[in-house]
Amino acid sequence: MPLMQGLKTFPKAALWSIVLSTAIVMEGYDTSLLSSLYGLSAFQEKYGVPSKKGGYQIEPKWQTALSMCVRVGELIGLFAAGIIADRIGYRWTLIGSLFAVICFIFIVFFSLSLGMLAAGETLLGLPWGAFQTLTVSYASEVCPLVLRFYLTTYVNICWVLGQLIASGVLKAYVGSTSKWAYRIPFALQWMWPIPVMIGIYLAPESPWWLVKKGRISKARKSLGRLISENEHIPDKAVLVDAMAIKIQLANEEGASLLAGFSYFDCLKGVNRRRTRIGAIVWLIQCMTGSTLMGYSTFFYEQAGMNKSNAFTFTIVQYVLGLIGTVGSWFVSQRVGRFKIYFFGLCTQSFILLLIGILGCLKSKGASWGIGSLLLVFVFVYDLAIGPVCYCLVTEIPSARLRTKSVIISRNLFNVGAIINAVLTPYMLNPDAWNWKAKAGFLWSGFALLGATWCWFELPETKGRTFAELDALFKNKVKARDFVKTEVVTFDAHAMMERLGEEGLKKVVQDTEGATTTGYANGREFSP
Repeated sequence: MPLMQGLKTFPKAALWSIVLSTAIVMEGYDTSLLSSLYGLSAFQEKYGVPSKKGGYQIEPKWQTALSMCVRVGELIGLFAAGIIADRIGYRWTLIGSLFAVICFIFIVFFSLSLGMLAAGETLLGLPWGAFQTLTVSYASEVCPLVLRFYLTTYVNICWVLGQLIASGVLKAYVGSTSKWAYRIPFALQWMWPIPVMIGIYLAPESPWWLVKKGRISKARKSLGRLISENEHIPDKAVLVDAMAIKIQLANEEGASLLAGFSYFDCLKGVNRRRTRIGAIVWLIQCMTGSTLMGYSTFFYEQAGMNKSNAFTFTIVQYVLGLIGTVGSWFVSQRVGRFKIYFFGLCTQSFILLLIGILGCLKSKGASWGIGSLLLVFVFVYDLAIGPVCYCLVTEIPSARLRTKSVIISRNLFNVGAIINAVLTPYMLNPDAWNWKAKAGFLWSGFALLGATWCWFELPETKGRTFAELDALFKNKVKARDFVKTEVVTFDAHAMMERLGEEGLKKVVQDTEGATTTGYANGREFSP
């Protein structure tokens, strides 16, 4: 299906996917806000201690504690979200999470100490765990293959948009010493949840989740709300029935490969490899220098810029991040996921090496060079591994285990982020290790290791349906052989042409209320 035909047929699916993904804007806003506040004078004076070099600094141990609290909350929230979503669905889990956000913002807004702020951030991490996994899983399940890359990587745009808004808000308060310089940015988080809750309430539930729960008739209604009739789809009802059967077959094929769909099943048999790939793909995202973006304002200041220029550079970096993510949509039409991810890591490694080298020089020109290189790094990151990661982690797992596999992958990311939270403040803080830009050497090495792993383990998934990926993993095809391996699987349009409208209706009647078995991975389907 060509791109424009996909948009004409599934405009509602694209819209609902965008609505749910908007919840990520809040998380991007708050996580960027917290790390950027470390460079804001009013926040430093309220919560910091006198620095050896003058002024105030938030102690490295508290920077570490605050960042770790967020990740610990997300670790718990992710696992809880997987269990809750399995029982009540994506929509109600997200709505409940948004309500929790409204409540927990009160704690950070009225925080009187760093301890109270840490408690609030820990609690906020719980609903953010749900946002991280359910939004991207929903996007991959409601959209056709031709739109999958665009709508899963749109999650990265939401992250960057939240970070950009936070940077713009803080830029307005650079010279302020009032408590409202940091309280108003916290309060602005209340503007997101209610509109997003309304949008999610109106959205259809994932048809994949409904099929997994045996609610076939509701799955067809959900599909009907995702599809629009046009000149390419003369009979929407026929396509809805064909897609419902396709989802049933994919679900049953997954059931034939494992006994259940618990977290432990993600680590059994063929799913062990799939979970490992998804988890390491996400871990690489946080262990190859992206932490410098989160601490960018503080990083720019420690590299030698004044506060105003530091916040300006931070805004520019997130604008470049938006441009980079949109650019990945065009690049993906010509090259696959693997090439974007692999060469992106190689480029990041080189840029980080240059940042480390400039960090050894003591001149104003070197500090501007470091800032400029970090801007280039952000563009490359958001062109490559930033957005592509979200597509890969939803394409690699099986249909039955997608949500739980994404949760495990994201939690490995969070473990890496906790390690970053411990190390980064000490690397950058002048009262601690004082590495500053020389931290680029460490992240450059990790980026090179990540690229090496990708060559041996990361398969190419571009143009592959979920059924094709199931077959490739089931047959233990090597990562570099995915591109050249031919797979024959179920195709909804081919089935429509073969059976015709009446034949398809008979299949629907035969499968209604019964367990579907038969055609998958090249086997003949017999109605």
